[in-house]
Order: sequence, then C-alpha cells, then structure tokens
Amino acid sequence: MHADELHLDDLLRFDAAGGIVRFAGERALILDTVALGLLRRELVETAGLTIARGVLTRFGFAHGWRTAQAFRDAVPWADESSWRRAGGRIHMLQGAVGVEVLMPTAAERAPFAEALWHDSYEAEQHLLHLGQSEETVCWTLTGFASGYLSYANGRDILCVETRCRGRGDATCHMIGDEREVIAARFPGAPGPYERRCLDEALNAVTDSLKRTERRLRERRRALLPDDRGDLDPGSGLIARSEEMRRILDLARRVSRVESTVLVTGESGVGKERIARLIHDESARGAGPFVGLNCGAVPESLLESELFGHARGAFTGATHDRAGLFESASGGTLLLDEVGEIPASVQVKLLRALQEREVRRVGENRSRPIDVRLVAATNRDLGHDVKGGTFRSDLYYRLRIVELRVPPLRERRDDILPLARAALAEVSRRTGKRVIGLAPDAAAVLLRWSWPGNVRELANALERAVVLCEGDRIEVSDLPEEISQQGRPAEGAAGVRTLEAVEREHVLATLASVGGNRARAAEVLGIGEATLYRRLKAWGPEASRSGGAEPRRVF
Repeated sequence: MHADELHLDDLLRFDAAGGIVRFAGERALILDTVALGLLRRELVETAGLTIARGVLTRFGFAHGWRTAQAFRDAVPWADESSWRRAGGRIHMLQGAVGVEVLMPTAAERAPFAEALWHDSYEAEQHLLHLGQSEETVCWTLTGFASGYLSYANGRDILCVETRCRGRGDATCHMIGDEREVIAARFPGAPGPYERRCLDEALNAVTDSLKRTERRLRERRRALLPDDRGDLDPGSGLIARSEEMRRILDLARRVSRVESTVLVTGESGVGKERIARLIHDESARGAGPFVGLNCGAVPESLLESELFGHARGAFTGATHDRAGLFESASGGTLLLDEVGEIPASVQVKLLRALQEREVRRVGENRSRPIDVRLVAATNRDLGHDVKGGTFRSDLYYRLRIVELRVPPLRERRDDILPLARAALAEVSRRTGKRVIGLAPDAAAVLLRWSWPGNVRELANALERAVVLCEGDRIEVSDLPEEISQQGRPAEGAAGVRTLEAVEREHVLATLASVGGNRARAAEVLGIGEATLYRRLKAWGPEASRSGGAEPRRVF
C-alpha cells in the first residue's frame, strides 16, 4: 500500500454505541480544537511564548515519533519508502492539517522534505485566542513532522515553518532537513526540540521572578517610614532593638556576595532564621536551602550525610546516594552546630570548601559542587581552637564573615513584640481567642532574663495560651519560674529606681493595649498629654512605641 491509498474508513474503528475509538489499531481520542486552543492560550499567558512553544513542539515531536512507530507494522506497505513518506497523509487523516507535498526541483539543492499546509488547526486557534503573531505558530505540526521523519529515517530530521497564516502569510510552508543543515540555515531552530531548551527557559523565568521579588521587597522598604514598626519587611523577623536591626542589615549586605558566613549566638536566638534570610536575599534564593544539625548525626554517618556514598561503601549502603553538598547545588547549605563536627570530618570539610568539590565515601573520583555554605554554632570556636578540638584553618575559613546574634536579654526592646507575635501564632493554631497581655504579665516578661532566648519565650507563650481562661494572658498563666521567681534584669541586688519601675510599668501597659495611647492613659489613670511627655522624656525608643503626638484642639 502507498501513502495516497490510505483512507479513514480503513483506519478508524469505533463502537457506534460509544466507547473506545481506535486509529490504525491504537487507541485514539477525539479532542475539540477549541480546547487545544484554550490550552495554548493558557500556556502562553502563564509560562510565556518560549516555554509554550517548547512544550507544544515537544508534544508534537513525541506524537509524530509514536505514530511512525505504530504505523510501521499496522499497514501492509508496498515498500519502506512508502511508510517513510506517509507522515503527512496520516496527519491529514487525523484532522490536523491539509498537506500538499512539494516535489524537489533540479535548480538547486532541495530540502529533504517540503510541503504546504492548508487549514492548519494551530494557525486557526492561535488567531482565534491570541491574535496574529510575530512568528510562526504551527508548533505541534512541525514537531509531528520532525518526529515522524526522524523515526522513519533513523536520523535527526528537523522541520521548520518558514511561512504561517498565524503571522499573516497567505499559507503555511514547511521544510525539513538534517539537523546540521537546519541549524546552519535557521540558527536557534533546533532548540524547541531539546529538553535542555525548556530547562534553560524555566531557569530564566525563575531567575526573573526572583529578581522581581527582590525589587518589590526593596521598594516596600524604601516606601516605609523610619518608624516602620517591629516586623522587618522582607524577612518576617521581629526587630525593634537597634542591635537586631544591625544584624539584619549585615545579613542583607553579606547575602550579596558568596563568602562563607558563620552565625554565632546562644541556643534559641534565631540563628537559622538569619541563615534563611541570607539565602532568600541572595542570588541563590531560587535554589534549595538545606540544613543539617551536625550534633544530631552520629560521627560514623556524618561524612556520608555531607558528601554521599557509593553503593557497597559500607554495610547497609545498598545504592549510590548524593550527600547534602550535592543536594544543595545552586542553593545554600546550613551546617548548624558546626562546632560538634569531629576532627576526622573537619579536614574533609575544609578540603571541600577550598577545592569546591567532594568525594563520596567509597569513590575515588571527585565531584564539583556549587553551593554557598553558612555555618552556625552556640560554642566559642575561638576557645575550641586554642583547646585543640577545632582546626584553626577551618575556623578561619568558616569565619570570613561572622554574625553574632545577641541574646534576648541584650535586646529587651524585642521581648514584647516577639511575645505578641508568638501569642498571635499560637492563638491562630489552637483556635483560642487570646488578644493580648495583661500589664502585669507584660512587666513580668520584661523582667525575666530568658536564658532560653526566643525559643523559651515562644514556649512560655504557648503554655500561657493553653492555660488562659480569659482573653488576656495573666501572670498566673505564665510558667512558674517566670511568674514567681522572675528576677530583675538590672542591678546585682535587684534594686531599681522608682523611675525605672514606672517606665517599665508604663511601657508594659502601652504594649498590652497594642500601642493605643488613649487606652493606655485610661488604664494608668493619667492624661494622654502626660503620657506623651513621659514617653518623650524616656528617649526615642519609648516615644516611638507610643505612636504619634496626641492631637491638640485649641
């Protein structure tokens, strides 16, 4: 049988009562072309023209490849050449397009294949849903032709549309030839057929979105006034104190470079949140953020966890496994409690940082890595270096930039804002309606030294919400060691001046009513103007916590 002898009646089989439709023995679907047109529009509008073209071209290529594969044995061909040339006829019987094969001329080197396409469903749907294009739009048709011809001829045959009704031409025209010929004549044309083209386009979109997000964050920060409140824009961290604002500023500055960062501070101060901020604000923000608590992994497994292992490297290694350095490729790796790393692994970590490559356990070849390292610890690594338990060269390699996150007792202005944030989060999670802190409870929170830092504060507020019977946290709802044994933070003997006690009580009352001066003055039994004068006398931090100066009416 020759291609022109194929007829739809001979290929199409279906049950008149409904059910499965078969075309040349293979199950087929009847699809509305408008639905395909709507899909095209969604792809273009959501992913962009480049990605939409790549997806639809690869879909057409797979369709053409599979059709050639199926038809090779489905029809009794007169010869092999009849099957190879039947792609256009088959596609026409499927209802996609009318194909007019053009015969080669002797005047010049003719393409391997050439045809005119009439009534292209793709050009029709593109015009209907997207309007006239600046480029050719019969992407699935060119993909189908390329896939069919490539399979049938055992080599890469790529098809290109040179004229298209979708961009205003009188008809659609296609030529096909070997990859090298098409690449030389139409630079960039082979791209949509290759998977890496889609990967590159998706990566470009991701990077563009990340840059846009960063610009929006910077614009929001620029538009916000100086007293922009406790919530740091962009990071979501609570920072009222000057100490914490300085750390966040340093974290943003260091995020712009690739240098290794060492984040130090006591347990519970938020070192991981700072590391996450560095990652999010960096050029690697679109990549993975992978964290490892080095103190929680046994020494015998730590090397494998970091660098990976080969199958059979040790008992239980049943397959090859990538380590965290490879898993975090293109992103950031956080090594928390880095001071707990044993000496045997320290030297290998140093080599990985210096050479930018790792070697899996049980392998004899190195693998390049592309990762930014952030380390964190609550230990004094300088003291460990002097004691000989931590390598000095690794210490200085990690400590290119050091960020010391101050404990909560050194940034007391952050205590109540952090408490309010924790209160809101726990209330949302538990479903209990707790709207704030009683003044006495706020004063107790300010007096406690918080040895467990932010983590202890969050746990204390969660306990208080669970036990609270009203809509405000009272002193009795707080943990016993805080409510009954809370010690003053100022003075060795715990003796404070009357002014310090008054200042603490006023600020706690103001915080408990969400900064509402009129309400705070009412609770304190003083006038709002009197409250304003006292806040102003206590300095800019106290004045800022109270909001704007009260309106005077003359």
